[in-house]
Amino acid sequence: MSQGWARFAHRFGQYYRTADLWSPPRIKTREWMFIPFGGAPPIRHKGFATTESVRTFLNARAMHSCFYSTAYWQRPYELKMADKGWHGADLIFDLDGDHLPGVTDKDFPGMMEVIQEQAWSLWNDFLQPEFGFRDDYLQVTFSGHRGFHLHYRDPKFFHLDSEARRELVSHIRGEGVDVKGGLARYHDSSATGWTKRLRNGMDDMIQTLRNIDTGGPNASEELKRLEAGLQSLQSREGVTSQRTAASIKKLAEVVNHDQRAQRLKDGRFELLDKYQTLFLNLLKSDTSVVLGSAGETDEVVTIDVRRQIRWPTSLHGKSGMRVSEFPLDRLDPDGSNPYKPLSEAMALNTNDSLEVEMLVDDAIAQFGERRIDAKCGEKVIIHEAGATFLVLKGWAKLIN
Repeated sequence: MSQGWARFAHRFGQYYRTADLWSPPRIKTREWMFIPFGGAPPIRHKGFATTESVRTFLNARAMHSCFYSTAYWQRPYELKMADKGWHGADLIFDLDGDHLPGVTDKDFPGMMEVIQEQAWSLWNDFLQPEFGFRDDYLQVTFSGHRGFHLHYRDPKFFHLDSEARRELVSHIRGEGVDVKGGLARYHDSSATGWTKRLRNGMDDMIQTLRNIDTGGPNASEELKRLEAGLQSLQSREGVTSQRTAASIKKLAEVVNHDQRAQRLKDGRFELLDKYQTLFLNLLKSDTSVVLGSAGETDEVVTIDVRRQIRWPTSLHGKSGMRVSEFPLDRLDPDGSNPYKPLSEAMALNTNDSLEVEMLVDDAIAQFGERRIDAKCGEKVIIHEAGATFLVLKGWAKLIN
C-alpha cells in the first residue's frame, strides 16, 4: 500500500474506533461487504450479530468503503446466494447527481444542489402523495459522495419481487405517460400525479425556450441541458427524432411569442406544426418534470432485491465524507433548515492544514463556506477533510 493510501486507511481507522455507528434493523440477517484500500478484492458474505462486532472488524483493518445488504437473509454468511435463504428486502431509492442530464460532478456544489431537489421531489411528488408512503418507515441519508438514499422499510413491501419494483420505477420515470392528454387538463387546479407535474412544467418549459431564443441568462447551458434530457429519453424509450440543438432552437423561435405561448397553455399544440412532438418530448424529459420528480433514480438499485447499499455512519472511500442520516424535513432544500452535506458530512479533521497540488482544471469543490476553484498545478492549503476529498476524487495530490 502506498504512503498516501496508508494515511487514509489510518485516518479512517481512527474514525471507526470512536464514531457513533448506526445499527441496521435486524442486523443478524444482513450480509456485509467491504472494499479494502489499495485495490484488493471486495470482502463479501460477512455476517455480524452486533454493531460492535462490525467495529471490531474495522479496527483490525480499516476499509475504503462499507456496505450492508438491503435484503434480509436467514444465513447471510453463506458463500452461495442460493444457500443464504432470502426473507425479503428494503425498498431503496438511490439518486446520484452525475446521472442527471447536463450535470457533472466537476461542479460539485452545483450538482449537490440539483440532486437534493430531485431527492426531495421523489418523496414529495411521488412516494408520499401517490403511493401513500409514510415517513415513519423512511430513513433518509446522504450517500457520502454524489447523492442521497431513501430507505423505505414498510414490512408490507419487503416481499415485492424485482418486477413489481420495476413497475414502481417505471411510473416514477414517466414511461408510457400521455403527455398531450395530461396537458389537456392544464387549467384544472385539482389535477394530481403526472397531470399536475406536466402542468407545472409547462410554464418552465415555455420560459426556458423563450430565454434560449433571446439569448438570455444561461441560454447556452439551458440548451445543453434540454439536449441532454432528450438523449436520456432516447436511451430509455427509443425516441429518435428531433434531438439536436438546432431543432430545439427552431422550436424556441416558434414559442417565443406571447400569444403562441398562451395558446400552448390552452392546449393548442397544432400551432407548433412539425415541432409538436419535440415540444412534448422536451416536457417529458426536462429536469423540472421528469428528473424534478426523480426520474433518474438508479433503477438497478431499486429493483435489485439483493442489493448492497452504503452503511450509514461509514466513510465514503471516494470522498472521505460520512454517509449521514438526517430528518426528512431537512431534505427540502427550500425548508427552514435544509441539510448541508458539504459542511455537515465532513467527518475528518477540519483544523489541521495540509498542502495539495491540483491535478485537474475546471473542478469546483466546497467545504463549508470555502469554495475551491483552482487550476491544474495550483497549490492549495486546506484542512485534512478537504484535502482527503480532493485526493480521493483524483483532483489533487498531497505535497509531502
